[in-house]
Amino acid sequence: MLYALTADMERVMNVMVLGASGLTGGLVLEGLLATQAVTSVVAPVRRPLALEHPKLSQHVVDFAALEAHAAIFHVDAVVCCLGTTIRKAGSRDAFRKVDHDYALAAARLARMAGARAFLLMSAVGASATSSVFYSRVKGELEDAVRALRFSHLSVYHPSLLLGDRDEQRTAESLGMAVMPLANRGLIGPWRKYRAIPAETVAAAMVNDVAGLAGTTPATPGTRVLDYDAILNLARSGQIAGGGDS
Repeated sequence: MLYALTADMERVMNVMVLGASGLTGGLVLEGLLATQAVTSVVAPVRRPLALEHPKLSQHVVDFAALEAHAAIFHVDAVVCCLGTTIRKAGSRDAFRKVDHDYALAAARLARMAGARAFLLMSAVGASATSSVFYSRVKGELEDAVRALRFSHLSVYHPSLLLGDRDEQRTAESLGMAVMPLANRGLIGPWRKYRAIPAETVAAAMVNDVAGLAGTTPATPGTRVLDYDAILNLARSGQIAGGGDS
């Protein structure tokens, strides 16, 4: 992964990673720990991670009662990679609780505590008006986080994430087998549906955070990053190709 660092760091950062035990969140955590601009990383988790690092502060929390852990949300930036599947969660309501309610509660606590940046892992096709339940929940979360008015909000819209997961997801495993070939046929306006390595998304997120600490901070406001924008940010450390919203 490539992590963009400016020669002169005006300030150091305390960053929270939500979903640090997941595929992308775990990669983001590793990247942030290796980044000069980041002084400390806070990871709220359901169970302790095996990873240990001088910069890492783990907190075992009840995500259904995050307000009880409000003190840990005094951070500069939050990277939110929380997510599950309906199958793993057991029901639509349980899925919504994780992908919407927990993420929004964390965003609100961080905003109240003074966080200036929020990076949200969403999904391509997310829209509060979508007829697809998954996409609608993601879109509703995006709208709610936008309303909190972080000075810097990056919304990531990857399609299928490629990478090794701890748990078996049959549909995603099949998708990962065919998508490298299918990607070639997704051109023009369909490029945003190309599968992308989770490592690439994580590198983009780490560069996004590092950019906030440098002498030339990332563009303030809300950015939506799809396939090409994520690739550009992962490779160069500059937000490019994303659409303002």
